[in-house]
Amino acid sequence: MSPAVSRIEAETPADAEGVEALVMAAFGPGRFAKTAERLREGSAPSAGFVAHVDGRVIGSVRLWPVTIGPTPALFLGPIAVDAGRRSDGLGAELVAACLDHARTLAGQVGGVLLVGDRAYFERFGFIPAPEVVLPGPVDRRRILWMATGVLTVSGAVAIGR
Repeated sequence: MSPAVSRIEAETPADAEGVEALVMAAFGPGRFAKTAERLREGSAPSAGFVAHVDGRVIGSVRLWPVTIGPTPALFLGPIAVDAGRRSDGLGAELVAACLDHARTLAGQVGGVLLVGDRAYFERFGFIPAPEVVLPGPVDRRRILWMATGVLTVSGAVAIGR
């Protein structure tokens, strides 16, 4: 079994408190002012993935249902990794788990949207999607897209569900 498969698990309700603490430690209360939070508000994650050490959540990422124009899609984030584990590839493993999951939904969702660092996410197949409109201010160069089916996102508005 590869390290990615053995370290990453589907998030369960028992992980919720640990995930919230990890995300708060990573991003602080300022995260609630970010445009990405507007897409997550009032919604439940479609899927979440975590990594544990000694029963403690040390890595987390979630996928959220959104629509881009008329197309159902997933919004990835936030990715949070314990400060002491940020250089061992855990973040990449969490992203890979999300993308593997999204590919299983290719007939139901057009792809995965995120706001993030292009240099980091290009290795996963994400491409710039500056034409996607988000519900608030955002650096358009950081809007990225990876299709899991046939979909273009030209001029589409992304909204949370």
